[in-house]
Amino acid sequence: MGMNVGSSSGSGEPEVLMDVNTTPLIDVMLVLLVMLIITIPIQLHTINLDMPPPSSTPPQQEPVVHTVMIDFDGTVYWDETALPNQAAVDAKMHEVGEMAISDQPEIHIKPNKLVDYGVVAAVMASAQRNSVKKMGMVGNEQYVK
Repeated sequence: MGMNVGSSSGSGEPEVLMDVNTTPLIDVMLVLLVMLIITIPIQLHTINLDMPPPSSTPPQQEPVVHTVMIDFDGTVYWDETALPNQAAVDAKMHEVGEMAISDQPEIHIKPNKLVDYGVVAAVMASAQRNSVKKMGMVGNEQYVK
């Protein structure tokens, strides 16, 4: 609080005026307002995902599933058959990508937790390049500590 000494109304002693200093309150309010303005747009950003429409009918037949296992040393297995190189992986993904989307089998990618991420990224990039639409990562529970 600030004290101002004002003129008196004729008496010998000056009158003390007490007012609340509002400058710090205004400063705090402005800082809070700026923080609010900065943080609100971050919360409103959305990511558009191309999701399939919901369907209440169950599939008529069980989907065909191919498991792509990636061993710790970078060896890629297609349904327990070792593929010799990345060109063989591309060929398998190309076979799947040539099918109609409704007929494509599911590709389950199951990497070992010790494998270099570059090998996993190469398999996923091959699937994307060859238009494989039904792909998923399997075995993420091995990463839980």
